[in-house]
Amino acid sequence: MDARGIGLVVSLVSGSALMFAGCQPQDEAAVADPVQAQQETRAAWVDASRVANADAEPENWLVHGRTNSEQRFSPLDLVNDGNVDELGLAWYTDLDTNRGQEATPIVVDGVLYSTSAWSKVQAVDAKTGRLLWQYDPEVAGIWNIRACCGVQNRGAAVWEGRVYFGALDGRLIALDAATGELVWQINTTDQAQSYTITGAPRIADGKVIIGNGGAEYGVRGYVSAYDAGTGEQLWRFYTVPGNPADGFEDETQEMAAATWTGEWWTEGGGGTAWDSFAYDPSLNLVYIGTGNGSPWARALRSPGGGDNLFLASIVAVDADTGKYAWHYQTTPGDTWDYTAVQHMILADLEIDGRPRQVIMQAPKNGFFYVIDRITGELISAENIMPVNWATHVDLETGRPIETPGARYDETLAAKKISPGPAGAHNWQPMSFNPETGLVYIPAKQEPLIYVLQDNYEKRPIGFNIGVNIWDPVEEFADLGPEFGAEFQSSLLAWDPVSQREVWRISQEGPEQGGLLSTSGNLVFQGTATEELIAYDATSGEQLWSAPTQTGVLAPPITYSVDGEQYIAVVVGWGAVTANVLGVVTNPAGTNRNISRILAFKPGGNAELPPPPERVTPPDPPGDFGSEAQITAGASLYGRNCSICHGVYAISGGVLPDLRHSPMLAAPEPFKSVVLDGTLLANGMASFSEVLSEDDAEAIRAYVVRQAHQ
Repeated sequence: MDARGIGLVVSLVSGSALMFAGCQPQDEAAVADPVQAQQETRAAWVDASRVANADAEPENWLVHGRTNSEQRFSPLDLVNDGNVDELGLAWYTDLDTNRGQEATPIVVDGVLYSTSAWSKVQAVDAKTGRLLWQYDPEVAGIWNIRACCGVQNRGAAVWEGRVYFGALDGRLIALDAATGELVWQINTTDQAQSYTITGAPRIADGKVIIGNGGAEYGVRGYVSAYDAGTGEQLWRFYTVPGNPADGFEDETQEMAAATWTGEWWTEGGGGTAWDSFAYDPSLNLVYIGTGNGSPWARALRSPGGGDNLFLASIVAVDADTGKYAWHYQTTPGDTWDYTAVQHMILADLEIDGRPRQVIMQAPKNGFFYVIDRITGELISAENIMPVNWATHVDLETGRPIETPGARYDETLAAKKISPGPAGAHNWQPMSFNPETGLVYIPAKQEPLIYVLQDNYEKRPIGFNIGVNIWDPVEEFADLGPEFGAEFQSSLLAWDPVSQREVWRISQEGPEQGGLLSTSGNLVFQGTATEELIAYDATSGEQLWSAPTQTGVLAPPITYSVDGEQYIAVVVGWGAVTANVLGVVTNPAGTNRNISRILAFKPGGNAELPPPPERVTPPDPPGDFGSEAQITAGASLYGRNCSICHGVYAISGGVLPDLRHSPMLAAPEPFKSVVLDGTLLANGMASFSEVLSEDDAEAIRAYVVRQAHQ
């Protein structure tokens, strides 16, 4: 916590809440009274009736996507295409974690509730930025290496005076919204396994819905519902079947098992629902987006083939019981990590002359899907970026028509595939504007050369994906001229009825932020190039921008207080693409993480402090080690270190750049970190289970070589 807040620390069981009473807001006037009144009444008192009528109070942002439809569209128009250039910084609040920030804040009656990396939760005065309280669940550092893609958190939910969030270590936690004090917490996962939670919960009429991640670490995915009042588990839906010898939980699991072969359960199966859900109260259905298989390569987990339900699917279940209603599988028999956990939007559209209740998704595989949300029938599917794993989706069967040779795990040949595992669209939310009729998509292109891993064996720590994405392989140039640059991104305006592109903004780098659209004919997006930008929602013309001093991944929201409209966004560069692809996202070494919540309003005149000066890194030690040792170190580094510290040891600008680490100076300091875990509290756990002292020294030799190149 920075020096802008002082106050009383209230210790809680398995966590702590900090309450602040002496911050320095941008506007000193009228700070205490609204906040005090909020805390003396019913803070964050949100129920089903209020969410159903959210459009009647557009000053708030009550649920993750503002409404249950998850459209991320606001009717507010005080800020519009005619005056957006008057926006200025209203306030900022510093966050005390320096990892990637991905949260969508919730705003209820003048209080903003958000989360940050390491699963911390904040309550902030939405008018001034004054921190009211922060809760730290005190997640142990070991969970950094048990999480596939970082320690970020995508947000909380509020319901009847409580704030609910998932902690990285698998706990679901309920807090008192007024004070931040712990009400209850439960373990939703077996903490002996590498289950994690980074996604935001949803609430379906008093039931807290939460999934988990961990498919890369050999777990079996499921989604659970808990009573918001007591924390009692109400139902659980497994996204892949378990061992048939143990008996199936229900007939749905037996049906799914018929689409698997071999002994898939020994690898866990995967299918984890680590991000997106949607809820339609009129149909009483919860929609679950499911993830990839464990391991990625189908030939290893299900050697006889099969669709492997419910991997890479949208599954609809009864909100009261969790009973299966229908599913649509976007990528049958997924072998490319083409998850379907990406943002799902509910809308009512007129298609072919008749109204349709639809669910829309752009999963990783490159296609945009419009599906009947009552029955699961596919209505249409078209690619939003060039793809080479399939030619199209057959509307009769609903199945993609795969290109020959795309299944690298069957041909046993290296194959460059686009999209790669980062997808043509990933977790960053889209936005649907019912006034323009357009869906705005943060699209991208990041191909990958897939090679089946030789002599695959499940490891106790680290990735278990069955795909060799680390060792150098021959470069392929088989994507074709229509693909263009290999690492690029676009802000795409897409017509979901005609399934066509309306406009596209080309952007620098492969990773940008999520989206917000408003009735002011505006689209807002944060970027990797450290800006928050407003575009004309109809034409795509850029109308305004403001510096953020750090890359932005999280989606903006909007709300109003006392007749003034605010645009708020959580900023902080990081997460998996930034970390792994430092060679692409940070070639100049200029990216950095400065984690904050920023809020803008017309006439705002606050200023960010100057960013901290860069420290000149020490010179690396002299080159050492044989060529064979360095080659071995390159492979070991790739399999164990690159997911956080970047391929080729080129940092993404968030975690330490190992090429300039003082630990490189001698074998003992390096081994103390890599093998003894002396920096565990920072998230750098011991790798002694999979690395020997000779391995550690080979990695050090490789990193030193990279430092001299």
